[in-house]
Amino acid sequence: MMPPEGLPTIPDHAAEPPRAGGVRRSLVCFAADADTEGALRQGLADAAGADAEFRRAGIAAAIRALRDMPSPRALVVDITGHPQPFAALEDLAAVVEPDARVLVVGDRQDLGFYRHVTRGIGAVDYLHKPLTPALIAETFASAIRGGAGAEPQPRGGRFVALTGARGGAGTSTLAAALARHLAGDARRHCLALDADLHRGTLALLLGVEPGPGLRTALDSPSRLDDLFLDRSAQPASERLHVLAAEEALLQVPRYTPGAAERLLAVARRRYNFVVCDLPASAEPFARDLHDLAHQRVVVMEPTLASVRDALRLLALPGGRGAVQRPLLVLNRAGRPGALPVAQVADAMRQPFDVVVPDLPKQVGASATLGEPVVARGFRRAVERLAEASGALPPARVAAGGGLFALLGLRNRGG
Repeated sequence: MMPPEGLPTIPDHAAEPPRAGGVRRSLVCFAADADTEGALRQGLADAAGADAEFRRAGIAAAIRALRDMPSPRALVVDITGHPQPFAALEDLAAVVEPDARVLVVGDRQDLGFYRHVTRGIGAVDYLHKPLTPALIAETFASAIRGGAGAEPQPRGGRFVALTGARGGAGTSTLAAALARHLAGDARRHCLALDADLHRGTLALLLGVEPGPGLRTALDSPSRLDDLFLDRSAQPASERLHVLAAEEALLQVPRYTPGAAERLLAVARRRYNFVVCDLPASAEPFARDLHDLAHQRVVVMEPTLASVRDALRLLALPGGRGAVQRPLLVLNRAGRPGALPVAQVADAMRQPFDVVVPDLPKQVGASATLGEPVVARGFRRAVERLAEASGALPPARVAAGGGLFALLGLRNRGG
């Protein structure tokens, strides 16, 4: 049958993708550069199956390769630098199976581009560069696990929980510095949450007074809404608020089951990041926060006792909110009389994600005055922690908006 006059004839080979023989891989990733490949490998390490494959190639080479191989069940392609990315994605659709879950990375970050890729062409999701392993894990992992029944995380701000291997490891100082960096240098709206209701120091380090709001939220979570949070969280700066308590030492605050989840649900709607100083405790509030954390951070010192307890913390199973392994931070590296960094790393059986130098005078003065630590080594370590925890590099974050906001990290206004 001839087509109606004026309409082009569709070639038979475009009607369906080629079906090469062989077993379909669970995941194949094509990355155009080394940084993207590294971020994909790290971010998808837990979600990828043993048969996952990572290749260094742009989308044009990916299309050629996919013509001669079975379509993977999940596919990541890189459209960076392609002069006609939409046409390339249309060509890609002709060589993969219809049920393949396609995820796209690239260098374009405008809203119209994102919508056309995900709605017009039908990709599952899109991320723009620069990429971090944490952002890839949070955004892409659930789609890659889709065949195994994993549920995607609800959109909203990112919850980062810092826990010290032992008391005095400097966790509160690092949590305060991370919150300051995200709110100040990165210009993201941030809530600093102190989960130690009796002896927490996060409010003290950030120069605000703790109030009764946190205790009320844990006792009566039904009262929690945006207005309640606005009134309870104390402002430390324009974009940084603090939620903390200072309960009497002999008083045990009542905790209603589910209160932590309700608190974070409200907070994640209002803030880009929730940074929590989370004690290593078996209390229900701490256990629930551990389960809900998108990114756990274990802070340790170069001592034998800290090595022992850090290993125990790292061995804890990840909560339902986690999308990648806990980050490991060595604080006070190079302290006189402490273990050498190489020896501690060997005992931990993994490299450190962040190493913070020992700066007793600068950190002590900062804690006394309630001001940021200005030492370059400390600031760089905090920047690295922010990047590893899922924040974009400051140069890109400062511009605001873009697809980072599309991924649920909404501004709180202003």
